Amino acid sequence: MSYVNRKPRFPTFGLRLALWYATLFVVGSMVIVFLTYWLTAASLAQRDRQIISSKLGDYASAYQRGGLGALADTVRAEQRTAPERLFVRVVDRGAEALVLSQPEGWDPAALETASLRLRDGTLVQVGKSTDARRDLLARFRAALGIVTLTIVLVALTGGFVVTRSAVLPIRRLTRAVGRIIRTGRTDERVPLSGEGSDDAIDELTTLFNAMLDRIEGLVTAMRGSLDNVSHDLRTPLTRLRGTAEMALASPPDVDRYREALADCVEESDRVLVMLNTLMDISEAESGAMQLHREPLRLSDVVARAVDLYRDVAESKGVVLTAHPPADVVVTADQTRLEQVAANLIDNAVKYTPASGRVDVDVLRQSDRAFLRVRDTGVGIRPDELPRIWDRLFRGDASRAERGLGLGLSLVRAVVEAHGGTVDVTSELGKGSTFTVALPIAPM
Repeated sequence: MSYVNRKPRFPTFGLRLALWYATLFVVGSMVIVFLTYWLTAASLAQRDRQIISSKLGDYASAYQRGGLGALADTVRAEQRTAPERLFVRVVDRGAEALVLSQPEGWDPAALETASLRLRDGTLVQVGKSTDARRDLLARFRAALGIVTLTIVLVALTGGFVVTRSAVLPIRRLTRAVGRIIRTGRTDERVPLSGEGSDDAIDELTTLFNAMLDRIEGLVTAMRGSLDNVSHDLRTPLTRLRGTAEMALASPPDVDRYREALADCVEESDRVLVMLNTLMDISEAESGAMQLHREPLRLSDVVARAVDLYRDVAESKGVVLTAHPPADVVVTADQTRLEQVAANLIDNAVKYTPASGRVDVDVLRQSDRAFLRVRDTGVGIRPDELPRIWDRLFRGDASRAERGLGLGLSLVRAVVEAHGGTVDVTSELGKGSTFTVALPIAPM
């Protein structure tokens, strides 16, 4: 199933997110609503009980002061002024009950009562109707129903708006990926939701854009390398074919065949070295290169590289000198680090004329180790200086020398794979200085 024919749809992740938001919002609101209703009902019931208890005490006091007459006067006085009548009944010691106040149309089932027995055995009962409380709670429930409906509508609307806002960056990301898949262009970028935002979506978008930058750089480098490889391979392959055709077209001669085969082997080795070096550079730049790191004395690595090129330098009349190095230990792959030193010294000797000199130094500054290779050679033109690290690039001064144009690319890729940097300064006609900086090995 092709991704290109699929369209991003909202009713999956977006709908689930909206429903979760609405559900949590409604459930939380319902808990608050029910808690409010319960607290209101409990508060009203407690208020009724307090009124009954207070009146019960007042009536008992009135009965003790003046008997049944005083109690009846108190009840009648309150009935004239109180907004709500109470049920009042007195039961004397002879179990004879006398009702002093009874609201009209009262429902015994809706009456909440309390009683108090006096010292002489008389029982005073006071009751209050719960009809008013039930009516108030009924109106309150109706209001809460409207509030609940409003909450549900707000939750659904809010869930839709919030989900749309949350899914929008993901949609932008999906559209960008879709355009890249359809067109094959890696210059597409996903816009951020806003400046200064550091939320998870913007962080993901930033990382995605950085990944696209990395991919675009690798694709551009790969295209350039392929163009250069196709151009540089044309010459050795043409030479291979020409050598083989000349050998086949010539009269049978074992020595000539042997010479032709030797030339073919040499050109094949050149092609293999080029391809292997390109593979090493690609692995180092992509982070796939296997590095067998171990503590190494940088001076030992330099000494081996200098010994390797000392005879070459002497045969060319170039003075190759390794100054007394500092005792610096780095954590690195020995083979790869020796490649770095050898390539830098090889370039320095190659482009330094007779009677020139090449100086190799190992220094330490703070937590960095430095390998510096200085020569008095032809130097590098300012317009070529930024391009010397490109694969298969060869400047005008280097075209007369045998080489692939991959040495400095390999140096930079290996050094950066070790967490280091490499820089160059050069002055045309006066020489160049290459400086490799590597982290010091932890003690």
